[in-house]
Amino acid sequence: MKWQRICLLACCLNLTAQAAVDPGKDPVPSVMWSFYHKQMLGDAPFVFDDRVKLLAPPFAEDARQVPLEIDARAFKGEVVTILAWAELNPLPKIVDFQPVNGLLPWLSIRIRVEQATPLRAAVLTRDGLWHVGSTLIDAAGGGCTAPSVVRTEPGWEERIGQVLGGRYPRQDFNRLRVQVAHPMDNGMVSGIPEFYINHAELRDGQNQLLARLELFPAVSENPSLGFDLEGAEQTRLLLRDSGGNLFDALIP
Repeated sequence: MKWQRICLLACCLNLTAQAAVDPGKDPVPSVMWSFYHKQMLGDAPFVFDDRVKLLAPPFAEDARQVPLEIDARAFKGEVVTILAWAELNPLPKIVDFQPVNGLLPWLSIRIRVEQATPLRAAVLTRDGLWHVGSTLIDAAGGGCTAPSVVRTEPGWEERIGQVLGGRYPRQDFNRLRVQVAHPMDNGMVSGIPEFYINHAELRDGQNQLLARLELFPAVSENPSLGFDLEGAEQTRLLLRDSGGNLFDALIP
C-alpha cells in the first residue's frame, strides 16, 4: 500500500511538472495554434522545440507536390509518435508516424498545400511531453483542389500499388526511398470520392515491425516516402488503401 502511494505521488509530481512547462514563443505565430493544440494534441503539455527540424521549401513551386522532411533524431530512443499537419489546409492532417526497432525518427514525404500555411510536426516523447517543430511555406494555392495528374495517364488503374524503391547507404545508417503509384484522391475534386493509401508498415526481413504510418489525404498523389534505418538488411513495405486494397513490396 505504501509503495502504491509512492507511485501515485510520483505520477502526480510528473504531471504537475509537465503542466508547469513553459511552451515558449510560437516561432511561426498563428491564430490557429490553440485550436490545433486541442484538436491534434488534446491540450496536452507541449513545448515549441527547434530540435524538431521541419524542412520545406520557402515557396511551393508545385503545390500538389511539396517535399517535407521531419527530423526528430535529437530524441532518438525516446519517440512514441510523430504527428504532422498543415494548419490552413482544408484537410490539415498529413501523417501519424511511429518509428520502432532501429528505425530513426526521420521521415520525408510529399504533401499538398492549398495556400500559404504554417506546417507543424509534433513529437511525443516517453515522458508524455509533446515537442513541436514549425515552419512556414508560401504557395500560389490550389494544391488540394487540383485534379489528379495520375488519372489522366493511360492505364493508371493497372499500376496502382506498384512500388519503386531503393536503399542508399550513409555513414551510420541506410536511407530508404520509395514511391507508390496511387492517385491519393482527397474527395475535394467534383465527382471523385476519397481513395487514398491510409496505412503503411515497414518491416524487416524477419517480419519485425520497423515503423507504422497512418496517412491522410494531404499526402501527394504517387506518394514518396523516405526512412533512415540502422542496419543493412532488406525491408518490406505493406500498404492498405481506403478501398481495402493491400500491397506488399520488397525493398532489397
